[in-house]
Amino acid sequence: MYPDDLTRLRHMRDAAKEALDFANGKQRADLDKDRQLALALLKSIEIIGEASAAISAETTSRYPEIPWRQIRGMRNRLVHGYYEVDLNVVWDTVAHNLGPLLAVLEQIVPTGNFR
Repeated sequence: MYPDDLTRLRHMRDAAKEALDFANGKQRADLDKDRQLALALLKSIEIIGEASAAISAETTSRYPEIPWRQIRGMRNRLVHGYYEVDLNVVWDTVAHNLGPLLAVLEQIVPTGNFR
């Protein structure tokens, strides 16, 4: 386990929490009306992806339940294809994927108990 991996896992956890907090009480249609909400969710997802890309292969192999490749791919798509972001995909990611990701990260990070 590389020391910086814990920091990056914390960044992922914190960004996932923030995105879920931003989306709390909101609906998909709110992304079309609220540019701030859309940008906040996009940035949170980007942070999750960027942090995941800096985590060692050793640590990522310990947690195969985390979809590392998809997380990194989404970050790349948002950053490099910013002009054609599909807000339906963003909302689906927040609504269906960040909760389970956060649950795993919260098991890993608070205790520092790495398998």
